[in-house]
Amino acid sequence: MWWHSGRVDTPNEAALREQTTERLEKAMGTFGTAALASMEEKLPWFRRMPAEQRSWIGLVAQAGIAAFVEWFKSAEQTRPAIAGEVFGTAPRELLRAIKLKHTIDMVRVIIDVVETRLDELAAPGGTPQLREAILRYTRDVAFGAAQVYAQAAETRAAWDARLEALVVNAVLRGEVDDGMHSWAAALGWTSKPVTVIAGYTPEDEDPEVTIDQMQLAARRARVDVLAGVQGRRVIVIVGGAEDPLEAARPIAAKCGPGPVVVGPPVDDLYDSTTSAHAALAGLRAAAGWPDAPRPVQAGELLPERALDGDEAARRYLVEEVYNPMLAAGAPLLDTLATYLEQGSSLEATARLLFVHPNTVRYRLRRVTELTGLAPTDGRNAFTLRIALVLGRFGERPPRA
Repeated sequence: MWWHSGRVDTPNEAALREQTTERLEKAMGTFGTAALASMEEKLPWFRRMPAEQRSWIGLVAQAGIAAFVEWFKSAEQTRPAIAGEVFGTAPRELLRAIKLKHTIDMVRVIIDVVETRLDELAAPGGTPQLREAILRYTRDVAFGAAQVYAQAAETRAAWDARLEALVVNAVLRGEVDDGMHSWAAALGWTSKPVTVIAGYTPEDEDPEVTIDQMQLAARRARVDVLAGVQGRRVIVIVGGAEDPLEAARPIAAKCGPGPVVVGPPVDDLYDSTTSAHAALAGLRAAAGWPDAPRPVQAGELLPERALDGDEAARRYLVEEVYNPMLAAGAPLLDTLATYLEQGSSLEATARLLFVHPNTVRYRLRRVTELTGLAPTDGRNAFTLRIALVLGRFGERPPRA
């Protein structure tokens, strides 16, 4: 007995099925050639493919036709899995070269080839039976294709996640070489400039969920991201952001409680370790500034980072803040030091230095011009004070 649409075939239907199967098996050899010719005519994407990939598709088409014949003649409860029969002959590379939409187009063309010969292939009186079988088979192939592509997407996503973690780890370790760039290229990364953001993961949330949400937020902000979780820390490499701080806001919204620190922008991934180290140093030192904005730039945490032992921050404060003032002359440093020690009082500073208050104002403006830090601002004054101390440390005579 034959099963069909949930019921048993009648003896007449079973006989028709057997006769039609014989016709299909005899004509099967010509279907592959006819299907490829039809695809060449109807599918522009197929014509543009390399010869090797077209030959792969020919194998898939032939397998699909053979699977249909086997499917048609088999009892429903013993019919083979369509995905395995049709797509098992395809190399893995074919799934990357052909989109799901193209696969559906290919199946449609193959079925059209069969349908054009329907009256010839079906046994007398068996055309409706064969037509219904084609419709059901097409549906099963579509579901099978969707399943194959979904599994491939899951495998690719898992592989991409591993590559992404490798890139982030390489950036943090300073191993930014051509090998790491090849990993990033495999993920489609070409973005410039680059900024690294550091924060903490939300409590009681799967790290994969956190990264997925950050990537979604990044796509909405029209920037590219590579992210990785290390313990409670989440590290996000952002590419293509015109304003790194603005790009960090939607990412910060997906982080857990605590500071979110934005490293300085750099030209590309080769320089990204500098941004990463600054962001992580800022994340560690942010406890010294509880009222820091979120997100906060690593440069705004220079004094806390310097006090926490960050050599890059100490070097910056000496070379970019202290040394320009030193080169401008001792009066400038003396005026700044006195002003800070006198609680930012112009009059008290002028009296101690025996100069007019306007002279003090002029020298403080010079400090701002040279360093970009205004002594009249509380945070800037704190940074300048730390720079003064570090600069004086550098001028200590060597120990005997």
